[in-house]
Amino acid sequence: MAAAVAAVSLLLFLSAQGAAPVLGFTRGDFPEDFVFGSATSAYQYEGAVAEDGRSPSIWDTFTHAGRMPDKSNGDIATDGYHKYKDDVKLVTDTNLEAYRFSISWSRLIPKGRGTVNPKGLEYYNNLIDELVRHGVQVHVMMYQLDLPQVLEDEYGGWLNPRIVEDFTAYADVCFKEFGDRVSYWTTLDEVNVAAVGSYDIGQIPPARCSDPFGVTKCTVGNSSVEPYIAAHNMLLAHASATRLYRAKYQAVQKGVVGINIYTMWPYPLTNSTADLEATQRFRDFYFGWIVEPLVFGDYPQAVKKNVGSRLPSFTKVQSEAIRGTLDFIGINHYYSFYVNDRPLEKGIRDFALDISAEYRGKTIRWLIHDYHLLLIILLYPWVFLSFIDMFGTYLQCYKIVEPNGTSNKTILWSRFKNRSTHWSARPNIHSG
Repeated sequence: MAAAVAAVSLLLFLSAQGAAPVLGFTRGDFPEDFVFGSATSAYQYEGAVAEDGRSPSIWDTFTHAGRMPDKSNGDIATDGYHKYKDDVKLVTDTNLEAYRFSISWSRLIPKGRGTVNPKGLEYYNNLIDELVRHGVQVHVMMYQLDLPQVLEDEYGGWLNPRIVEDFTAYADVCFKEFGDRVSYWTTLDEVNVAAVGSYDIGQIPPARCSDPFGVTKCTVGNSSVEPYIAAHNMLLAHASATRLYRAKYQAVQKGVVGINIYTMWPYPLTNSTADLEATQRFRDFYFGWIVEPLVFGDYPQAVKKNVGSRLPSFTKVQSEAIRGTLDFIGINHYYSFYVNDRPLEKGIRDFALDISAEYRGKTIRWLIHDYHLLLIILLYPWVFLSFIDMFGTYLQCYKIVEPNGTSNKTILWSRFKNRSTHWSARPNIHSG
């Protein structure tokens, strides 16, 4: 596999902490096509939630209901809506080469569909133009878990197939308005987390779950079924938007479209057959569940076997439509852990129990279902090589499945201390 294009926040982290001189890294130590960058998400960054026509997102509803442990919200966040020029300067001052931001669907199209908000359009055009003026490579995330509340209220958001049409129309606006300056598009952020966190354990909006699986008290939801329905519709939405881009824009704009997933690298606790199989099963559920339909047109056999009739199926037409809809895979990686086998439980199960595995750190044992309590982190930098090998294999398979496929890129977004990016650069605020 050719050298991967990796966009990571490592350089910003090292610069802010003064670690680069100690470690002795320079730009020359990395391949020319290795891209250093940083990223923000709209709700954690922009603020201005009630300004210039923006409508509430599901995150506004969630935080204003006091669902955050510290009762915080994104009303101001880091005030990026007003201070984006200062932040672009930070990007260039730290010699970063790329910047990824997410677009607030609620700001661009306040009613979820239809009329485009001119003030929202102006803001994103100004931000993109500022990045281009400073020679920064622009990456755009179209959805970072902040669905317009109006669509959640109208038909249940990602639980309803209608979301596919609305997301595609929203993506069309993004491609049309910004595609002349944006070459790297990510449709959806951390699809696996969006499905499980929102519809299994209820930890993030719209906070749906069912007993006994929620980490918070949910009033609605079905943890056994809804994560799979939501992910299914997200995959269809991604594929629809990607097909649209390829048919309508790619020939002129020359951009690429990918998807992003949350990753934790599992190591088998022992070399027993059971633990080795459990480790592969974990990969099938966390990675293959999202990636394999976009490469091969269907879910992994391990997922189909353990989930059974609760797993939505693709029609023949849908399978053909989603197959081969990846130009790149974006990876958010945080930590690694050990995996051992756990017998598949009978009765009601959720995503975690469907995996039929448990994971642990070096000394403290945690069931996978309790990952919201996980305090142990195994940081192995060389795990990125494993990711590149695994996802590179997927992309090579994609080239075989889709002869017109031209991309072999894996984009790695590694967040060190996920909340620390702006602490040193803008000491009075943080990115959330």
